[in-house]
Amino acid sequence: MPTVNEDDLDWESLERGETAFRRKRLADATDAEELGCSLYELPAGKKSWPYHYHTGNEEAIYVLAGEGQLRGADEQVALVAGDYAAFPAGEDGAHRIINDSDEPLRYLAFSTMNDPDIGVYPDSEKITLFGGSPPGGTGDRPLSGSYRREDAVDYWEGELGDEQ
Repeated sequence: MPTVNEDDLDWESLERGETAFRRKRLADATDAEELGCSLYELPAGKKSWPYHYHTGNEEAIYVLAGEGQLRGADEQVALVAGDYAAFPAGEDGAHRIINDSDEPLRYLAFSTMNDPDIGVYPDSEKITLFGGSPPGGTGDRPLSGSYRREDAVDYWEGELGDEQ
């Protein structure tokens, strides 16, 4: 039964506009196959991944330190150390973590690791396909990409014989 200590892992960083965080992939460092877990640290004034939900995976967070806001499908609520929130697959599980405080916000993020999955981003009207490795996974992902929902095409468009 492999264990990992967060001190033994390097931080991964992402910074893109209002989105900025550091992350340690805890589950990746163990034998986890169907459950993901990462330690996140969100700097003061920054936000997590864009507001989204998954069609095939549940997520949850547990706040370790700091405070901020949780933007959910129907409301925005305060987050403080000790808070736990679960995000079911589907629209009702849409979420984003916001650090509106002056101190870092540290939390654990958990996820089922179902493959394939689709991430849906209501604010930007985009979707992301994950095929071969689930979101947060590090395996090969031969099918993936992000697309504007407005670019949808008819199922039969482009089939051989359409010109006949």
